[in-house]
Amino acid sequence: MNITIDQQGNSKVAIVESSDIIISDVQGALDLMASVRYNQECDKIMIEKSNVTKEFFELRTRLAGEILQKFVNYNVKFAIVGDFDEYNSKSLKDFIYECNNGNQIFFLKDRQDALDALHRST
Repeated sequence: MNITIDQQGNSKVAIVESSDIIISDVQGALDLMASVRYNQECDKIMIEKSNVTKEFFELRTRLAGEILQKFVNYNVKFAIVGDFDEYNSKSLKDFIYECNNGNQIFFLKDRQDALDALHRST
């Protein structure tokens, strides 16, 4: 896993890159948050969709809700970058829409859009 920092003014975003799945369960998300906070002193994280287990995107598993609740509880802004059009689930599309209209969690296709959203979030 490689973590780089994108900084704009006082806003720092940790960009996580890996060829492996980094978030496969709640503990993986907590470990990532702790590592980024401790090592990079950063509370905004961007990750590729390929680094998140596929079960996350099946809302019936409740994994997305459990994981994203941890990000909210610990006040860590989080963006997942990838193509989400492959999912046919209306409930997942609604979930993504609601997240993108908030200020905490983002699901975006473009890395620059994700960085911009994270830097804008307060």
